[in-house]
Amino acid sequence: MQETPVHTITGAQRALSKEQSDRTRRYLISMGIRTGCVIAAIIVPGWPRWVFIAGAVILPYLAVVVANAGRTADEAGEMGVEAQPQIALPSKATALEGVIIDRPLT
Repeated sequence: MQETPVHTITGAQRALSKEQSDRTRRYLISMGIRTGCVIAAIIVPGWPRWVFIAGAVILPYLAVVVANAGRTADEAGEMGVEAQPQIALPSKATALEGVIIDRPLT
C-alpha cells in the first residue's frame, strides 16, 4: 500500500505580515544602535570615537541587507506547535470486511 504524504499546519511558513514585522523590528534595533553610535561619537573623546563613527557608517548598510534578506524556510514545528502522531481510521472497505449486508451502503 502506498502512503500519501500528509501536510500539516506545522509545516507551513510564517505569515508574511509576521515576517515583515520581524524585519521591521530588526531594522529599528539596528538604527537605534546606530543612533547611539552617532551620539557616542559626539560625546566620547579619543580613539573610541573612531569606533563609534565606523559603527555609525557601517550599520545602515548592514541593517538594510539584513532587513531585505528575504524569506527564510522555517523548520517544521518552529511555530511552537509539535506534530502529534495520529492513528488513521480504517477505510469503509476494511471496516466492513467479513460483514454481510443485505441492503446497499449509503
